[in-house]
Amino acid sequence: MTALDLTSAAARVALSRIADVARLDDGAVVERYAGVVWNSLTEPGDGVAGRLLADLGAVEALERLAAGRLAPTESVGPKELDDGRRRWMPRLVPGALAHALEIAAVMGVQHIAPGDPAWPAQLADLGDNAPLALWVRGDPSTLASLTPSAAIVGARAATSYGDHVAMELAADLAGSGIPVVSGAAYGIDGAAHRAALAVGGVTVALLAGGVDRPYPSGHRDLISRIAGAGAVVSEVPCGSTPTKWRFLARNRLIAALTDATIVVEAGWRSGSLNTAGHAAALGRAVGAVPGPVTSGASAGCHRLLREFGAECVTSASDVRELLSLGNAPETARGGDDRPATDDRARVRDALSSRGWRDVDDVARRSGMSPQDVEAHLGIMLLEAEVVRDGGAWRRVGGAA
Repeated sequence: MTALDLTSAAARVALSRIADVARLDDGAVVERYAGVVWNSLTEPGDGVAGRLLADLGAVEALERLAAGRLAPTESVGPKELDDGRRRWMPRLVPGALAHALEIAAVMGVQHIAPGDPAWPAQLADLGDNAPLALWVRGDPSTLASLTPSAAIVGARAATSYGDHVAMELAADLAGSGIPVVSGAAYGIDGAAHRAALAVGGVTVALLAGGVDRPYPSGHRDLISRIAGAGAVVSEVPCGSTPTKWRFLARNRLIAALTDATIVVEAGWRSGSLNTAGHAAALGRAVGAVPGPVTSGASAGCHRLLREFGAECVTSASDVRELLSLGNAPETARGGDDRPATDDRARVRDALSSRGWRDVDDVARRSGMSPQDVEAHLGIMLLEAEVVRDGGAWRRVGGAA
């Protein structure tokens, strides 16, 4: 352990490329560096470490751990301290930490900690399980402006209906200045991020691994775009791999950072329900988008609505109500009070208010694929723009 230098000079050198430490005195810099070390020793949400650091401070706790004289404290009993020591000691390797810091510096990743101007105060609601640090690609100040904001999450194996609902919600919210937070996964997450970017809005992605390792790899370009327009964030240092446990732990951050969590599509045991559960436990609003009763992709949403008291969400206006913001201004929503897109207008024009038309007919008239037409029709049905009779559709109102 003697190789880990906790002098103020060494701490400043280690942190100078990843954090603004010029404003800190020597004691604060060493405490900050010790916090970075603890961040590398622990897994996300390690409440024992959180209580230990609250009792002793990062420097004293680290010095006692390294010297083998870490004793129980007021908040940490003998058994959990012994279990913690068994978890932490194998990771107490200075070379590994130096490598992680070098990766962060080369990639322009910033380290923020509680007390920094960019630190999101709402994470304090996680108590002992709050992150010790956050690693950020992009603009760290984005994290201090996430009130209000909404998380849009859902199935990786999303249907075209789910993708389109997620895009409609995210585009409307981000276009009116409400940041959209998600997990950068395939399916609903990716659709929400892309829609927010398309309207020039702010979006934030929370990763389960280090921010230097875009995951999934197929979203490498998307994650880079998110970093350019907002922030890509993780609580684990660079070089860390995404694991099943870290995905579950990451979900608590998505819930804590935002004022409302909206589940667009989710299977009966979807990980998105885990995010919704964290949101509910934190007293955040939870919304769920209903889907076809025959769709397994929406079974989790229906479960949230039926068993857990989630609010039914069919439009961005419903999300604004959950955020206690009311409706968006007319200038942001359009004169007909619909978040209409060009594709939606094509589907609307291809329908009749007098006669019934099937999906294939609407697809031919609109010049779109049947799958895309079905997705738009599903959203329009939720918004009472159309009615359905079996496989036939008709527009509500109008003269055509």
